[in-house]
Amino acid sequence: MNINEDNELNNYQIMYVTPVEAYTLMESSMDGLSEEQVSHRLKKYGKNEISKKKQSSMFKKLISNFTSLMALLLWGGGLLAILSGTVELGISIFCVNLINGFFSFFQEFKAEKATSALQKMMPSYARVVRDGKEVKIFAEDIVPGDIMILEEGDRICGDARILRCSDFQVDQSTLTGESNPIRKNYEALQEKVSYLEAENMIFTGTTVASGTCHCVVVATGMDSEFGKIANLTQNTEKSLSPLQKELNVLTKQIAIIALSVGIVFMLIAVFVIKDPLLESFIFSLGMIVAFIPEGLLPAVTLSLALSVQRMAKDNALVKKLSAVETLGCTNVICSDKTGTLTQNEMTVNHLWTLDSQMDVSGEGYVPNGKIYVDEQEITAKKSNVLRLLLSGAVLCSNAKLVPPQNKSVNPRYTVLGDPTEACLEVVAKKAEIDLDKLNSQYPRILELPFESRRKRMTTIHQLKDSFEGNQRIAFVKGSPKEVMELCNRCFKGSKACPISEEDRINIMKANDMYAREGLRVLAVAYRTIAHNDKKLPSSIREYTPELIEQDLTFLGLIAMQDPPRSEVKEAVELCHSAGIKIVMITGDYGLTAESIARKIGIIKSDTARIVSGTELSKMNDQELKNVLEGEVVFARMAPDQKYRIVCALQEMGNIVAVTGDGVNDSPALKKADIGVAMGITGTDVAKEAADMILTDDNFASIVRAIEEGRAVYNNIRKFLRYIFDSNTPEAAAPALYLLSGGLVPMPLTIMQILTIDIGTDMIPALGLGAEHPEDNIMNQPPRRIDERLLNKKVILVGFIWYGLIITLFALGGYFLVNYLNGWPHNPLAPEGTALYNEATTMMLVGVVFSQMGMVMNNRTEKESVFKRGIFSNHYINLGLVVEFVILLAVVYIPFLNGIFNTAPIGLIEWLYALPIPFIVFGIEELRKKILRNKDK
Repeated sequence: MNINEDNELNNYQIMYVTPVEAYTLMESSMDGLSEEQVSHRLKKYGKNEISKKKQSSMFKKLISNFTSLMALLLWGGGLLAILSGTVELGISIFCVNLINGFFSFFQEFKAEKATSALQKMMPSYARVVRDGKEVKIFAEDIVPGDIMILEEGDRICGDARILRCSDFQVDQSTLTGESNPIRKNYEALQEKVSYLEAENMIFTGTTVASGTCHCVVVATGMDSEFGKIANLTQNTEKSLSPLQKELNVLTKQIAIIALSVGIVFMLIAVFVIKDPLLESFIFSLGMIVAFIPEGLLPAVTLSLALSVQRMAKDNALVKKLSAVETLGCTNVICSDKTGTLTQNEMTVNHLWTLDSQMDVSGEGYVPNGKIYVDEQEITAKKSNVLRLLLSGAVLCSNAKLVPPQNKSVNPRYTVLGDPTEACLEVVAKKAEIDLDKLNSQYPRILELPFESRRKRMTTIHQLKDSFEGNQRIAFVKGSPKEVMELCNRCFKGSKACPISEEDRINIMKANDMYAREGLRVLAVAYRTIAHNDKKLPSSIREYTPELIEQDLTFLGLIAMQDPPRSEVKEAVELCHSAGIKIVMITGDYGLTAESIARKIGIIKSDTARIVSGTELSKMNDQELKNVLEGEVVFARMAPDQKYRIVCALQEMGNIVAVTGDGVNDSPALKKADIGVAMGITGTDVAKEAADMILTDDNFASIVRAIEEGRAVYNNIRKFLRYIFDSNTPEAAAPALYLLSGGLVPMPLTIMQILTIDIGTDMIPALGLGAEHPEDNIMNQPPRRIDERLLNKKVILVGFIWYGLIITLFALGGYFLVNYLNGWPHNPLAPEGTALYNEATTMMLVGVVFSQMGMVMNNRTEKESVFKRGIFSNHYINLGLVVEFVILLAVVYIPFLNGIFNTAPIGLIEWLYALPIPFIVFGIEELRKKILRNKDK
């Protein structure tokens, strides 16, 4: 097999061959490629870059905001208004549509840029060997077969097989989700593993954490693992959000209702009342426009925008307005573990020696906490074995803990190096060990780096003060089993003594106990080295692991874990009470993932499944769906597997939210109904692919955002119900006129109907979009996808219950004026026009005053408005004032009287109208109280 054969098979095989066979397989050598080979391969494989998918133009994105079904309905409504002779109304509707469209466009101006973010992660330059010489080239010019040279801090710009390396570690978190740097080596693999887990392979987009390396490039550009993720992300299309789909359904419902009402009224006018056809047609057009909720789109947009502002204060930045409501109907959250559910700060929980088990308090990198034995505090000064255990662990480490500097530069403790080693420094400080003094007393003179084959590392230190009569000491840190097997002595009490078989059994029992809890366990041992030790070479440079790592003295075990965030457990419980399932998908090990999942309550039953990436690869789609029916945690997942899980959940009818921070998460983030990226640890790629960004990387922030999302949908329904409250009296007025055969003059004119819809109702209705979530909103299951905004309850409560109340009060005012002033048999006659206008004005006042009470009623479903505060919604307060001012203007300004067919009303009429809002409000508060008592 060679480079000309199947690339994937070639890359997979290269993991299992020696370094010499690896570069031979790629038709290369340690002297690199020739210029002729490079030229040929550039033509064959292309540039080492992420290809860009053509994006929609800004103009198309702008136009799309004006072509939704609801927007089209409003354009049609405006046109009908103009045709019916109300030009001002038509222009007003057009303006509402334009303002809403531009507002939505600018809210979502920072649209999808995942490809450009991927491009930014590609480094500009790389060092390679060509024709036997080391040269610096543009990263885009790298080709398969190039010999690449890497050192600490370099960004890797091609998938490659390691040929030789020294203390080489790679941060693969952007690709695999693993938080700790991965140690790499050049040896051929002996056992089958997944491609991304191969210790002799490195990948595009990852970073060198430490050491140096020579490697041969095996894949570039879109053929790299990074490129495959980019391709998957680019080709994942976002479907309409649940809210967008529901608004389309609502638009069709409203259009059918409006057209049906218009046609029925026109037919009655023509065939029953015998009105002229043209007048009947214009009358029906007015009725159709009256039934179109012109304020719905602005109300939706305002409600979403206000929720976005509230969520931003709770550390959740929303990129797309429609994403807010999607959260509200989310019923599955696929969550990463590290940094989202956990603190992403390794913490030592327990210390163990052959004498005692010690517990460590405090979490994270802040060195606040104590060490306890049987609830008694202990320090290094009080315990010789504790001092040796932690001193050896810290001295045999390379990570550094960086304390906070200031709020803008470094506001929290951070780590330079391996987080596993950084937490050793933290626990040493908790034991009151002076690290500066320690390093001064035991200066390091040699390091034997960690190797996956040995599973340990060793450091050798010069002793300024003789220890056990020797001048040097070696500390060994690594896997408990491997370290223990090299020990022939152990530390008990205050001295070293021979290790017994019982001691070895107890050590492994302790190790297994901690491992079952999902803790990572390290063993620490030491060996003293005499200056004249004849078993060792005279030169320290000749020391090898085989010579030093023997005859060790066992000190103890250190158990650590990335602890769950303190607030996550409560957030998980809240999700469960809200009917939301949580599925953990992590790149970490299964045992660790299961331990965290159980601690925070994601899984509780003994039958919960822990599925590895290898197991998932063997499952068909139906088997995966069967697994997803129960409690499950997915561990060691590859990017395409996370994507597959999301697809399966969506096919099962779920609305899925996905959290992630790395490049590996971007396909799943894009595919999800709502993608949630981490703001602190998240890569640019993840942030661009997501719909929402958590500025605090905290799972609890998602739960608060879900609460807001549910409130949005409820608020839109409240708005809809409020708008339809007034549609009943608006329909009753012409119906009364038509059904009476014209004996009852039209109680409400078309212009007065439109005054209610566009003028007095609009601003208070918008205030409903600003309502905060109700107290019990997270004790209810997510709304069903087939649940309609305009459902039976909205019709019963809005059209019928609220509608009939308003109709009775409004018609009561209309007939009151007629009773006081005599029946105007001919409203078109000069003597009857004034009385007729006064009567219709009174019905207009009755509807508006009833709506003032109704806007308060619609603020809650069952909860008393008094509980949340009568005047707590400032938008509604302002809306009521504006509504009253508009009404006074229409009633008392002569110019507007002529346009809206209104007339001033007297004291008796005002005495009738003023109590209406309070009576309407009181009736509804009584109904809600009855419902609350019924629920109890």
